[in-house]
Amino acid sequence: METLDARGLQCPMPIVELAKKMKELKEGEVLELIADDMGAKEDVPAWCKRTGNELIEMSEEGGVLRFKIRKK
Repeated sequence: METLDARGLQCPMPIVELAKKMKELKEGEVLELIADDMGAKEDVPAWCKRTGNELIEMSEEGGVLRFKIRKK
């Protein structure tokens, strides 16, 4: 599993970086995105829905969001 650490980036940069990184992955691979921009809580699920990628897991701990996304 690849990890993309987007902490310190503000909207829309976590999504921009996520889109770039997902292009590098093969179908079925999973990416973990770590972000501290609370906007990502809504942006990431919306991006997954729009692009057809699967949001497997989302968690929040101490102001840090973690997403696991499977490339379709």
